[in-house]
Amino acid sequence: MKEKVALLKENIGNRIVGKGDVIDKIIVCLIAGGHALLEDVPGVGKTSLAKALADSLSISFARIQCTPDTTPSDITGFSMYDSKKNEFNIIEGPVVNSIVLADELNRTSPKTQAALLEVMDEHKVTIDGKDIAVPEPFMVIGTQNPAEMAGTYPLPEAQLDRFMIRLSVGYPAEDASVDMAKSFLEGKLHADTESVLSGKDVIDMRNEAEKVSIKEELLTYAVQVVEATRSNSEISCGASPRALLSMLRFAQALAYVDDRNYCIPEDIANAASLTLPHRLILTAQAKMGRMDKELLVKQILGKVRVK
Repeated sequence: MKEKVALLKENIGNRIVGKGDVIDKIIVCLIAGGHALLEDVPGVGKTSLAKALADSLSISFARIQCTPDTTPSDITGFSMYDSKKNEFNIIEGPVVNSIVLADELNRTSPKTQAALLEVMDEHKVTIDGKDIAVPEPFMVIGTQNPAEMAGTYPLPEAQLDRFMIRLSVGYPAEDASVDMAKSFLEGKLHADTESVLSGKDVIDMRNEAEKVSIKEELLTYAVQVVEATRSNSEISCGASPRALLSMLRFAQALAYVDDRNYCIPEDIANAASLTLPHRLILTAQAKMGRMDKELLVKQILGKVRVK
């Protein structure tokens, strides 16, 4: 399986230049069975990264371009009356696909954002009382612009808690920008990405990753890290039980990608730094002081030790 992970990374890297670390993290999230939120300024490749991942897998894909007038039914689907057959037919929405890109998710209304809550948690949507399962593997990749940009609605805590990780793509390094410019001038920058893995490959990798062992002392360590977020004076609402489970699953996937069948403390710590910050709610004083959530988690990890 390690060869398949390397093949997937190389294939995405041919399209997304100079972002190997970000590619690694989103692949780990895929293997962990989670959803990823990409947050950054426009034009740095958030959408391209999501599409490159989807194009590298021979599974169904749909893109939802979120706008202020996007409605919940535009995402989940709706039922339409057929006068000839005298019955209602269910029209499935774009969310009924394996990889769903919710582009600029924070530009649509909270009501529409909430249309993703059920499917992200239960892998099904309900239309007129009927449950429709989404295909497996299933992953939602959301992109959002920084909150200070015009026309954005902040994602609610329930929505953020359903994303396993939040990543910032960032600007490319100078040499990567040169390579990107050359590819653009040669007409290769937006070349088609061929699929290299199947949906079964992803499911097999997920099943293998779930078998990675986590010793009891590491489970205790993970719980203590989460508990520390709940007792921190600068955090008004700490990490949820879902956050703990996401952290453990991500740690298993990290070990799996590193070709190990067991987790080490670094896996837990690295998973915590990626799965916890966006879930934390700071106190008013911490917000006024512009406290950084990533720094808070780093401080917690520096205090909590494996016993």
